[in-house]
Amino acid sequence: MSTYKLVCPHCSQRMRIRTSEGTHIFLRVAYLQCTNEACGWSVRAQFEMTHEMSPSGMANPAVRLPVAPVVMRRQAMKSADDHPDLLDQLDMEVATA
Repeated sequence: MSTYKLVCPHCSQRMRIRTSEGTHIFLRVAYLQCTNEACGWSVRAQFEMTHEMSPSGMANPAVRLPVAPVVMRRQAMKSADDHPDLLDQLDMEVATA
């Protein structure tokens, strides 16, 4: 099982989730803080479940998400090494814009 790496866009240090709360079956609001004490940046974030990648073996009828397109499922199957961190990806997009 891999751990998702959250990186501070200001100082590139790890972020930690200080607290979180579920607001909906598919949405969680989290409050993050940079682990670099000199930086100290904090932010509110939302984590949303948007697509079903594979069906559950214990399906709950209340859970209804669209099935991910083939392209999205193939992307998810690639090695974790092939995927930059989300904030690294945003940095690359900003740099090329």
